[in-house]
Amino acid sequence: MRADIAEATRRADREPDELTLIVVTKFHPASLVRELCALGVRDVGENRHQEAQAKAEELAHLDLRWHFVGQLQTKKARQAAKYAHAIHSIDRTRLVDALDDGDRAIDAFVQINLTDDPGRGGAAPDEIESLAERVLNSRALRLRGVMAVAPIEEDPARAFARLRGYSDRVRALAPEADAISAGMTHDYAEAIAEGATHLRIGTAITGKRPEHG
Repeated sequence: MRADIAEATRRADREPDELTLIVVTKFHPASLVRELCALGVRDVGENRHQEAQAKAEELAHLDLRWHFVGQLQTKKARQAAKYAHAIHSIDRTRLVDALDDGDRAIDAFVQINLTDDPGRGGAAPDEIESLAERVLNSRALRLRGVMAVAPIEEDPARAFARLRGYSDRVRALAPEADAISAGMTHDYAEAIAEGATHLRIGTAITGKRPEHG
């Protein structure tokens, strides 16, 4: 997988050290995360709070950075702030306020909805500046940049090109917030070509998810 990412990075005329690979381990046991850590993986992604919390507690002795990449309920924010090093799904001001109660610094990505469906995760494009400002004015959160999931019904290259434009708007407020969390197993190459800095890849690395109830 790293070789494929390196090739996509080369084609985009970028350097591999510009990218952070987050291995998403949803539904996989803590034992797999332990094996990945032994192979050099340090950035692990989860998108369900209860599962993420349990794994982070069990593997607290390992040198891992936990990235929360799923939708986070406001009422779970305070708990997530205890283990998450980064939260990629900041999509509303109430969530910012809830996370700001913690005493740990957390990297924050503003998630943007790239569709017209308000039921999809992410803030609407016209909310980007106000949400970014809220993060910038918080104590516990450090604005890193933007995050999005490309709609399955659209060419990912077009979707990620829009995301790059939204990233420019955030950087107009905070030049240091230049990270772009985008790209999964099926569209990481397009994301890299449009400036992604953080890839969220699961199946291509972990294999098929175990059966779950």
